Amino acid sequence: MTNRPAPTLPTPAERRRLREAASLSQAALAARMSVTSTTIHSWETGRATPRGRALEAYASFLTTTADRPGPAGKPVRTSRPQAGTTVKGGEDKARGEVGEKAGAPPEPARAEASRPRPARPEPPRPSPRPPRPTGATPREAFDALYASCAGVLVRQTYLLTGRHTVAVESVERAFQLAWARWPEVAVDRDPAGWVRAAAHEYALSPWHRMRAAHRRPATPGAVLPPPRGRADHDLMDALLSLAPRHRRTLLLYDGVGLDLPETAAETEATTRAAAHRVLSARAAVAERVPALADPAALHRRLDALSPLEPATEEQGALIRTGGERRVRRWTRSAVVLTAVIAGATAFCVSVAPDHYVRPPAAGEAITGVPPHAGPGPLSEEDRSLREKLREHPAAGPERVRPLPR
Repeated sequence: MTNRPAPTLPTPAERRRLREAASLSQAALAARMSVTSTTIHSWETGRATPRGRALEAYASFLTTTADRPGPAGKPVRTSRPQAGTTVKGGEDKARGEVGEKAGAPPEPARAEASRPRPARPEPPRPSPRPPRPTGATPREAFDALYASCAGVLVRQTYLLTGRHTVAVESVERAFQLAWARWPEVAVDRDPAGWVRAAAHEYALSPWHRMRAAHRRPATPGAVLPPPRGRADHDLMDALLSLAPRHRRTLLLYDGVGLDLPETAAETEATTRAAAHRVLSARAAVAERVPALADPAALHRRLDALSPLEPATEEQGALIRTGGERRVRRWTRSAVVLTAVIAGATAFCVSVAPDHYVRPPAAGEAITGVPPHAGPGPLSEEDRSLREKLREHPAAGPERVRPLPR
């Protein structure tokens, strides 16, 4: 059996330009492709690549948009396909177990994609558009990153924990860590994914169980505006009943829209293990909420379950300055602690003995030596001598009186 060559895609920037030329938003294109808006965003940023039927439908949409006449009557033609965007014909084994991420495209789009097209001459390539400015300084770039993905991260983290306070705190800590390591984050292939992984790790940390407020089970709707119906409560209960690893894998795969290899890499698991986690999580959710047995319905419900909180660059500046103050406070505390330890060490060194002092031996009783004897009785000679000394003038008052002449 001969495999058809896989369709090729233009560069990520050209994909976004073609979507904007068709006057479609990411949400509208996602609804047409039966995927999430996050998936469309990942395709347009080059972080992910569509596969299977989703690739055919997406390539058909881009080709149709490129052939559509522009304002000047000329076809809007894409640039030469980017090297490395050709996808293999065979799917990953674990990907096949989980199933296609996106649903089947509509029948007209599938037929149009499979219909052979006549060869046409390649029009002149348009001049490349200047890159969109992302900020002249690292602070502006950080604030723009916060404004673009902080609200989405709060919603995702809320689905992981069920607590709005933990979700907000996790996202703030993740962005503070990103600012502390900004030289590393700025050159990362996916800065938003770097922050997302840090936020998820902090949100699922077992140390949160030590808090007194977290020893009680979370009630969906108690920390956010209540869901619109009973079905949303049931879905939140089903998510919180999953194991943390299964919950995170399901959120990344069905909520965020990552591919299975990317989901496995972010959760630090093998592709097969990630596939089994997705299957187990879907089965558990479908058992409690039968209406969500379809993965496409689960995608839509996960997007609509938690409200999206808008974020601004001013909030990003506050998070950045708060992180800087926190770093300075910890640095000063470390300096003070080091000084205290150094002072205590110097004091101990100064008062400690610098040589060996031999301890005195214990006392012992001495035997065999006669005791000291007092004076004995006077003899006759001793008494006569004593009387003589007493009668001598030197012993009387004459010794201090002058004799008269």
